[in-house]
Amino acid sequence: MITTELVKMARRPRTWVSLLLLCGLPAVVAVFLGVTEIAPRPGEGPAFLSAVLSSGQLYPAAALAMVLPLFLPVSVAVVGGDSVAGEAGAGMLRYLLVRPVGRTRLLVAKLVALVAYVLLAVVLIVVTSYAMGVTMLGDAPAEALAGQDLLSSVSGTSLTRAELLLRVAATMLYVGVCMLGVGAIALFLSTLTDSALGAALGALAALITSQVLVTLDAAASVRPYLLTRYWLAWVDFFRDPILWRDIERGLALQAVYMLVFLAAAWANFATRDVTS
Repeated sequence: MITTELVKMARRPRTWVSLLLLCGLPAVVAVFLGVTEIAPRPGEGPAFLSAVLSSGQLYPAAALAMVLPLFLPVSVAVVGGDSVAGEAGAGMLRYLLVRPVGRTRLLVAKLVALVAYVLLAVVLIVVTSYAMGVTMLGDAPAEALAGQDLLSSVSGTSLTRAELLLRVAATMLYVGVCMLGVGAIALFLSTLTDSALGAALGALAALITSQVLVTLDAAASVRPYLLTRYWLAWVDFFRDPILWRDIERGLALQAVYMLVFLAAAWANFATRDVTS
């Protein structure tokens, strides 16, 4: 069942179109940064931007920052919303359940396919942005090639090549976990309706509401519990030393969202009367 869901996801054109669009935005930005002089020079402007412009090897982190607020969660919401509702809307869900396949097993297969999409999206964004960053912004500085430190962290200290790779990998995992929080909400809504679009829009409504409330001082009492509150905490991976407080809170918060909404999805799907 899991293999079937993965193959089904891989055969859908919209899967690869969405991945192409996610990788395309950072690539276009890298081209503009490389061929124009609009951006500040290395050593000028914000510390993180200065570090990115000094070496294209840090560009994957900037690429994740570009797609994280909107494009990546929209893609995850669409895929998650289509998981169950898409089958129901096409009239295929009841035929799937006629087979000797438990509902829990089917829902787990849908979840695995969603996790696979999130991981594939994050990996492709990092790989393509690394290639574009090195091509358009340059490789490591000369002193790095001589065996010295690679580039400056946000805190102004130096990072070696190995430290950079570890921190980018940690950022990928953190962003992936954040996206699974969105995916869990979309998957839950997908078990409530036969409309894949409705489920995706519901997840996006929750996302937009969270982003708006995070910026409001009047919502300070609920801000620590909002879905998107700690999404940008991955920047702390590029400080020296790493600031773990917001990262740990972000992981814990996303774990709660995933557990609550996945449990709700299972409870609803296991008892739902499927007529479509």
